Formats: sequence, structure tokens, C-alpha cells
Amino acid sequence: MSGSGPRDAWASGDAYEPYVGRWSRLAAREFLRWLALPAGGRWLDVGCGTGAVTRTILEVVAPARVDAVDRSDAYVAHARAHAADPRAHFAVDDAQVLAVEPGAYDAAVSGLVLNFVPDPARMVAAMARAVRPGGTVALYVWDYAGEMQLMRIFWDAAVALDPAARELDEGVRFPVCRAEPLGALFAGAALTAVETRAIDVPTVFRDFDDYWTPFLGGQGPAPGYCLSLSEPRRAALRERIRAALPARPDGSIALVARAWAVRGRRATDR
Repeated sequence: MSGSGPRDAWASGDAYEPYVGRWSRLAAREFLRWLALPAGGRWLDVGCGTGAVTRTILEVVAPARVDAVDRSDAYVAHARAHAADPRAHFAVDDAQVLAVEPGAYDAAVSGLVLNFVPDPARMVAAMARAVRPGGTVALYVWDYAGEMQLMRIFWDAAVALDPAARELDEGVRFPVCRAEPLGALFAGAALTAVETRAIDVPTVFRDFDDYWTPFLGGQGPAPGYCLSLSEPRRAALRERIRAALPARPDGSIALVARAWAVRGRRATDR
């Protein structure tokens, strides 16, 4: 993954996994069911991060091969170490360029990356070039401004305490992460049969610490902001969030993470 803001750090796969990786795998499973592509294909996972989408492709789709790329050396190393499958191949690459053979893939997909690249249109165009005529291009991003609740609750509390935090809020920074802009982006890349849909997955935390501790890992905008605070300000934020969360009698916290997904096909040659 590539960070576009001063607080977007992507260096520790171990810290990313409890924050978002565990929920990304749930979204990836529903995303792949929606695509419903046949087994035996060649896949490209763009911005593979810790490998959540790659591993889910291997488990769900039975591909012939998955090539996974990311700009972060550390994330590529983490993904490679956690995907011991001969069909998976990992490399460092830029999502906006993709140094891969044009038309080499049946599907090019991406999870939770688009909004972090400087030029999303270039990324989608590069993904479209990578697939064969009739091939599928698809991705998903979190619904930051709406029902990605674990982040929405964090930023609503942060902005209430510090109005300047609003400019760091992903819901404000990333207007592309909605159905209509995603559809328009794919249509602008000359992809056909463009469709969007919401994917909702449960995010159930054992207790408040299971929710809060990942924000101390520094991976991504919200954790980066959290670590930038003084200890008294971080404690105030922690307690405001604790009061806002819907804890069950056993201490568990059940939220929902919504992702917006979009898919399209590369036009067939005439």
C-alpha cells in the first residue's frame, strides 16, 4: 500500500493485521463470491499489502496463478512469508504503472488501496491494461464516510475533541470511496458492464482493548494520528471512544464494516 498523507505509514504487516487485515479478509471473501469467476485463471492482486486478498483468492477461487504486487518492501516480505503456496508470486511494484505483461491476466483486483495512490485513474487504467480482452477489473475500498464503523467512531470522537483532525479523516480525504465515483472511474477507463455494490461484514471485538490496541500500531491515518497525540490527549480520545462504543454485557463490541466494491470488463477486441 502507498501512503498519500503525512500520517499514512505502511511498514509493519504485524501491526496492520489486527487493525484492518483481519476484516479485509472477510470483505475479500464476499468480494470474490460476487465476482464469481471460474477456477484456473491468472490473477493480479494490485497493492497486496499483507496478502489478505491473495490468500483469499488462493482459498476461494482455485486460480492457476496469482501475481501480487505492492510498493512496500516490508508488506511484500510479510505477504510472501504468510502465503506458502507455489501459485502465489510477490513483487514490489507501483500500482499506477504495473510492470507486468499487458493482457496477461484473466482478472486484476485490488483491496483497500485505490484511495491511497496519488492518481486513482492511472491505477485503474494500469489494471485494465493488465487483463486480456473480456477480462475482469475489480476492487473494493472502505466506506470511510459511512458504515466503516470502527474508523467512523474513531474519527467522530477525534474531531469532537480536535476539530483540526477533520482534515485527516478518511471520510473527508477520500471522496472516491463511494459507489458513484467508483463507477465513474471505471467507466472513464473504458471498462464495460460496470457495477457497484456494498459489502457489509461483521467486526466483532472481544472487548475494548481488542478494538483500541490496533490504533496504537501506527499503520494508516487513524493509528498515525493516534500516536501523534500526547498521552493525556490520547487518553481523552480513548475514553470518549469507549463511551461511544456499543458494548454488550460480556464486554464484546459488535460493529459493521462496509466496503464499496466495483467491477468492470475490458472491452473485447473487434
